[in-house]
Amino acid sequence: MMTEKQSVQHLLTFIDASPSPWHAVAAIEIALKAFQFVRLDEANKWSLQPGGRYYVVRDDSSMVFFVLGHKALVESGFKIVGAHTDSPGFRIRPNAATVNAGGIARLGVEIYGGPILATFTDRDLSLAGRICYSDEQGNLAHKRVCFDQPLVRLPNLAIHMNRGVNDDGLKLHKQNELPLLFAQLTDEQLPQPYFLALLEQVAGIDAERLLSWDLAVYDTQKGTFWGANDEFYANSQIDNLASCHAGLQALLDDTVLNNTESTLLCAFFDHEEVGSESHVGAAGSFLTDILQRISMAMSSEREDFARALARSFLISADMAHAYQPNFPSAYDADHKVFVNKGPVIKSNASRRYSSESISTAQFIRWCEEADIPYQRYSHRSDLPCGSTIGPIASAKLGIRSVDIGCPMWAMHSIRESAGVQDHAYMIKVLRRFFSH
Repeated sequence: MMTEKQSVQHLLTFIDASPSPWHAVAAIEIALKAFQFVRLDEANKWSLQPGGRYYVVRDDSSMVFFVLGHKALVESGFKIVGAHTDSPGFRIRPNAATVNAGGIARLGVEIYGGPILATFTDRDLSLAGRICYSDEQGNLAHKRVCFDQPLVRLPNLAIHMNRGVNDDGLKLHKQNELPLLFAQLTDEQLPQPYFLALLEQVAGIDAERLLSWDLAVYDTQKGTFWGANDEFYANSQIDNLASCHAGLQALLDDTVLNNTESTLLCAFFDHEEVGSESHVGAAGSFLTDILQRISMAMSSEREDFARALARSFLISADMAHAYQPNFPSAYDADHKVFVNKGPVIKSNASRRYSSESISTAQFIRWCEEADIPYQRYSHRSDLPCGSTIGPIASAKLGIRSVDIGCPMWAMHSIRESAGVQDHAYMIKVLRRFFSH
């Protein structure tokens, strides 16, 4: 069993190896294979066995992995932990490269989700994601790519030219002021071919065979502990790779895996930060498809799927807003939650979170059984509330759900922070959920 600090170091290593959703899924796949999980292809017929360990990947950036229980589904249902693999930031445009005065080449970006734009300035940034190309036989193929070194940058404007920045905050025009600087070209060099040559170099694919790409901007700075006693940690993409890691570690426990009565499942979706409306998002068919196929493999009775869902439970694991004492007015005074004080149960009357009284009570019981603290969060009524996959997946499946998460600071910054103890608490309660 890992210590709290070892567990977070494992998390930081996972995040550092996952600069994009495509890399995150690949890193999880490696961990699953070490525990003898078998990959299933959605295009093939499945043969599933009680106690079997399986996983499915859709479009390289979303995945579901599960352990079949020895109890009939109609008796035990599905125990599901849901999270998401994507994080807010920038994505590279199709015709990205341009050149301006002085031969400074820039890459155009689109905003993905709701990042804090100012935090992307003056950082050692790079690119990672997926490219599609024609292979030597003329077939379409794709592969992950990652520039390991700092490749792009968004330099701030000097205070001498932006005198009000400290009083008014940094305001960046989303069209004109976000392109990333990446090279200084000679008069003979054209920006788009130069960028394609860089992709050719990192991918090992001839530029003329490159067809398209999904490239995310990421921070090359590694994760670290901080604080007087290393009680906090910082990294990019804590929202929501920390929840993915916690669900993975909770399931990949020998006690859980070897004593499985219920069918246990983790569903990690892409595109949560942009609304989940895609074939790989929580609003798509992915999770429903997998659950239906599991049910059909275990029973010939069509009604058994509905019966299994009626006994199922979803924990939607995403991060929560920890109290930052420099900004006390940003929080409801009666619902402040603190780092290193336990998982947070998130509630919202408008159903931006899926928690309700019964699911909340059930999660509280699991916390008590796991001997860990818990906290309750409600957003200020005069501020818009974020949402999660919880309400989406719960509505699609018709199953009870609770929204929970570890408290954190600087959510949607390129450099987020959270508490070391909380990650261990989260793994412990999710493990209790799976073994209940």
